[in-house]
This record gives sequence, C-alpha cells and structure tokens, in this order.
Amino acid sequence: MSGALLVAGTHSDAGKSLVTAGLCRWIRRTGRTVAPFKAQNMALNSVVARGGFEIGRAQAMQAAAAGVPAEVAMNPILIKPSGEGHSQLIVMGKPYAELHRHGAYLDHKDALRPIVAGALADLRARHDVVICEGAGSPAEINLRDRDLVNMGLARAADLPVLLVGDIDRGGVFASLIGTLAALDPDDQRHLAGYVINKFRGDASVLAPGLQMLEAQTGRPTYGVLPFAEDLDLDAEDSLAVTRPRPDRTGAARGTLDIACVQLRWMSNFTDLDALAREPGVRVRFTRSPVDIARADLVVIPGTKATVQDLAYLRRDGLDVALRERSEAGGPILGICGGYQLLGEWIDDPVESGAGRVDGLGLLPVTTRFAADKVLRDVTGRSALLSAEVGGYEIRHGRPVAHGGAALIELDRVAADGEPPTAGGTPRAGADGTRAAGTGGHEHLEGCVYGATLGTSWHGLLEHDDARRGLLRWVAELRRLDFVPAPDTNFAAERERALDQLADLVEEHLDTDRILDLIDGGVPTGLPSLALELSPVPPAASRSRGTRARPAPRSAESAPRRSPAATADAPPPTSSLFPEARS
Repeated sequence: MSGALLVAGTHSDAGKSLVTAGLCRWIRRTGRTVAPFKAQNMALNSVVARGGFEIGRAQAMQAAAAGVPAEVAMNPILIKPSGEGHSQLIVMGKPYAELHRHGAYLDHKDALRPIVAGALADLRARHDVVICEGAGSPAEINLRDRDLVNMGLARAADLPVLLVGDIDRGGVFASLIGTLAALDPDDQRHLAGYVINKFRGDASVLAPGLQMLEAQTGRPTYGVLPFAEDLDLDAEDSLAVTRPRPDRTGAARGTLDIACVQLRWMSNFTDLDALAREPGVRVRFTRSPVDIARADLVVIPGTKATVQDLAYLRRDGLDVALRERSEAGGPILGICGGYQLLGEWIDDPVESGAGRVDGLGLLPVTTRFAADKVLRDVTGRSALLSAEVGGYEIRHGRPVAHGGAALIELDRVAADGEPPTAGGTPRAGADGTRAAGTGGHEHLEGCVYGATLGTSWHGLLEHDDARRGLLRWVAELRRLDFVPAPDTNFAAERERALDQLADLVEEHLDTDRILDLIDGGVPTGLPSLALELSPVPPAASRSRGTRARPAPRSAESAPRRSPAATADAPPPTSSLFPEARS
C-alpha cells in the first residue's frame, strides 16, 4: 500500500487545508502521484466532483493542487449545517440522513467507519501518496471514542501525524504541547512532529523555542511556514472576506463596490472569490441596510437554510432594503438559495419543513423543494453577459420562472447524463403551467427581471468572460467609469497560488524528513507525555502564605475527602512529564 500522512491541527483554521494542499502540489513536483483525503468534513462550501457527487470544496482545491480530478473518495463524509440543531449528512457524495438533534451524527459512526476505511484504501491503491487532513483538533477528548478523522483514522490506517499550530494566534507552544499531552499514549505514538504556521519575522528568534519543544516532547519541528497574505485559496467555512485587490494591470478605470449579504447559513461564498480578484473591485460581506443601498452590486449568495435565512433577513429589515434597492433599479444577483428567496414563494417540506412561505417578491419565480438533490456540472451561453458560461448545481429547490427573461441557455447534457433542462429554471406559461419543450422544460436557466438576476449555478463567475460581462453590465446600469481588466485569469491565478504554496513547503519545511515519514510510516521509540496530579508539599503551601481553614463543627458538616487527602495535604497540582515508550 502507498505511503500516507495525516495533517492535524491544534484547532480549527490552524492551516491544515493549506498545508495539505501545499504538500500535495510539492509531492506532485517530485514525480509521484498524490491525492488528498478528508474522512469527515463539516462545511457549507461544496462542489460537484466527477460523476455527480458532492464533496467539500477544500478537497477539490487540494485535488487541483495534486493535479488529479476531484472525486468522492477524497471526502466520503460531508456534514452540512442547515438550521438550528439540524444538519444534512452526505455520505459518498449523496444525501444519507437528516440530523435533527445534537449528537445524532454519533449514532451513524459505526456504520460510517468501514466506508471511510474503504475510501482511503481505494485512494492508496491508486496513488503513490495520500495526504490526509484532520478536522478541528485531535485533542477533542469528548469525541475521541468515535473519532473517524483524527487519531481514530491515524490508528485505524497506521498513519504518522504532523500537528500544525498557528503562531499568529499566540500560545503556539502551549497548544502543541497541550494537544500532545491530551492524547492517550497509543494516540501519541502516531504524532511524529510539528509544523508551525503563519510566522511573521525572523525565524531565528523562534529557534530556542523549537529546541525546547523537542526537548520537552521528544518530537522535532518539521518546519516553520511564514505568514502569506495573498494566497486567496478556497476557504472551507471561514467568513473572512478576501481582501480587495489593487489595480495591478492599469487596465481598469474607476472602482466598483460589491456587497454580499452575509447570511446565517451562507454556503459556497467562494462564488465571490473570482470577483474579489478583479482589479478595481471591492467585495465585502455585510448585513447593513446602508451598504445594500449604496453598493454598485448586491449579491445574495447560496444558503443551506433558505427559509431560515429569509426569516433572518426580515428580522433585520434587510428585506425592506432589498425591495427599495430593486425599486430604485439597483443591480441585485441571487445565487442558488439567494435566487430562491428573491422569488414570490418557497414551498419547503425538506430543509426546514416550513411548507409554503412568502419570498421577497423581487423575481417572478416560485420554488418547490424536492427530497432528491440536483448535483451536476452545466454549461451554456448568456446573452446578457455576452459569454459562454459554466458552473455546477447543488440544490433541493426547483425554481420555476413565471416571467422575465432567462439568464442562460443551456447547451449540453450534464456529466451525470441527465438532460440539461432538468438543471435549468423551467419557464411557465400565462396559466402558470410549465412551457412545452423537451421533458416539459425549455433549455433555459435563471431569471432576469429589471436589474435583478437569479441563477442556480455556482462557479459561474469563475468563468472570466462571464464575470467581465457581469461587471460591464453593472457599470453601465450604475453609469460608472469602470472597465474590467481584460486579462484577469481566475484559473491561472488559482494555479499561481497553489504553486506559491508548494514553494513555501519546499523552502521552509524539511521535505526530506517528511518524505521519510511518508515512506517509513509511524516512527518508533517516541516518548509519551502524561499528566499527573500530585499534592503540593505543605511547606510550599505555607511559604505562599496559605491560611488554614477552620475545622468543621461536626463530622456531619465536614466535606467528604478522597482517601488520599488528609488534613495536612492541600489541593493537588498537575505536572507534565515524559515517559519513554517504545
């Protein structure tokens, strides 16, 4: 079986996803075939992988780094929060169960364990190297007994583990040592060493700390990665907004301000990444009615809880702000769930169970939810954008347009073989019935009504001509002196960022030792750390000025003590010490 490695983190957002991607791209440079793997992912950013299966977007980005197509084996379990206390469980790319209470996922763990093992074994049989990514922190001891993605995976597949710590947050040495110490000895055996991420300044200043870290834990640091501000790679579920780019080419004139409505269960907000890369374009996430009124373009992104997010918009008065903007002719773009809530009504017995609720009424569209999910890649042409376009669909909602014009005309069968019309927005006749056509559908997608646009397609704006067409349309409506840069290439920018990641790995990590770890497996002879409770010596207690408490009046009123506690022994303290283990 091929070599493999697990990249874990001291906490969420420590840099696991990017370190995994960087290792994948660097290993690809060595001439080996490599694939990413994340057993269990909780994320609202997802994509359609080869064959019409849904996986986390971070794994698709890592697959691009590895130079292989994204496939469902790379992320066999995906959990998508879809409301308060409610999540959808995706297994091997398809809806598996609805989780309606906290802890419900744990009920499925035993059934999911062989699925995870099979997916990883399949990848290892077809690639020279598999780089696995953990989730959250392996020190979440309350979840350890049923863990599938951190030390549970490392133990089951006999994987060495690199632990990534984010020094930019502070306390990195305590985080690394504490994570190791919180693991039981058999888990600790797999943790081979550390990577420190997001370091600013002279790395030589850090050297004494790295030496002390190795002395105290018996494990080396495999490198220190510097803070990199301009990678702009796909986020997993962070709400951080990509920083606006300056006009690097000089081709753009003027500026254009885009406000994305920050929804509570916002999904696939990476749809905005391509806009943020455009010179002269500012993208920000907001819930301010003032921002909605002033922006040149307002985007309502996808959501995994359309009805609940619609209620939050109304609670905060954003429905009024959007209606006033629409009446004033301000451009609005709704994507997937954002498109659905712009319509007249939504009938949802699936995600929220709310049945029929009124939408914002800004598009002549109605949406009914179905239990099965549309998962497909699609292509077409948009007359409004004057461009060939493409994207992918992930949705339960089936919008039907009762007026307006189509945004896109579909032009080919989707990858999973379903007619492209099934992925579009059906047009309804004057009597409200669907228009005639193949399968009762026209080959049309989306809706254009005045200055409000809607589409079910994610990834549309990653297509350069479509993105520039949208920006030109907005600039014309807003009477702005703005011209999109003619040579911004989103795919090339993403490749540049992945290459930059690999450069950082090659320059700042001990890649020879990492390859030895991948090929050699779990190191032997690593020490384990144990937490021990021991009493504070009485003399030490007195030297700190501790005052003895008065004795209780009677045995009945005395607090119970453990057998080890005596009247002379103060409360215990904890100490950390290494024990040699083979």
